[in-house]
Amino acid sequence: MTALLAIEQLHKAFNGRALFDIDILDIEAASAYALTGVNGAGKSTLLRILAGLEPASARALRFDGRLLPLSPYPAAMRAAVAYVHQHPIMFSTSVAHNIGYGLLARGQNRRQIHAAVAEAMAWAGVEHLKGSDPVSLSGGEKQRVALARAKVLRPRLLLLDEPTSNLDGAAREQVIALIPTLIAAGSSVVMACHDPDLIGLPGVQRIKLRDGRIEYK
Repeated sequence: MTALLAIEQLHKAFNGRALFDIDILDIEAASAYALTGVNGAGKSTLLRILAGLEPASARALRFDGRLLPLSPYPAAMRAAVAYVHQHPIMFSTSVAHNIGYGLLARGQNRRQIHAAVAEAMAWAGVEHLKGSDPVSLSGGEKQRVALARAKVLRPRLLLLDEPTSNLDGAAREQVIALIPTLIAAGSSVVMACHDPDLIGLPGVQRIKLRDGRIEYK
C-alpha cells in the first residue's frame, strides 16, 4: 500500500492540557478507517485538524509523497481533503446549488458543474430533491446531500464525523451503502464513529484514540 498521509509527532492541547500526542498517523491511499474512542477523546478534533479547521503542531507531515507544513495548512491538502460535519450546514438555496457550490468556488464552468452535480445526485439518490431547499430535508437526506457535495470535489481524503449518528432505519442503511463506493472511486475515508456496521464494513481498519495515543486494531 502507498501512504497518502503520514504525520509524525502530532500534538494538540487545550488550555495547557494535552489532548493528544500521536507518534505516527498513517493513512494509506484508497483505504478506509474507522476512528473510534470514548466521547471526549478528541476524534472530531483530529478530523478537524486533518481538514485544516483546527490548529495543531507536528514534527513532520507528508501528503502524497510531498513533505509539507501542517501550519499554515497547505494548499495541496486544501484541494484534496473534504470534511463532512456530523450536522452539515447548507445554504438555503437548493440541493443542486449546495452540491455544486465547491466546484463553482473552484471556477469550473457551468456545464462541467451541471454534469458533476447530476452524477452526484444520482449516486446519492437525491435527484428528486434537486430543487428543494435543504431546510425541508430529513436528516438522512441532508447527510446524503452532504456526501454528494463532498464527492463532486473528488477528494483524495474524505473525513466523515459520525455520518450515521443521528440516523436510523433506511436512512442509516442508505448512508452506510455509499461508503464502499467512495473507497472504490479512489478516496481514502476516515470516519469518526461508534456505529458497528460502519466499523464492520469490508476492508475498514479500526483506529482507536485512547489517552491521547493512536492504536491500530
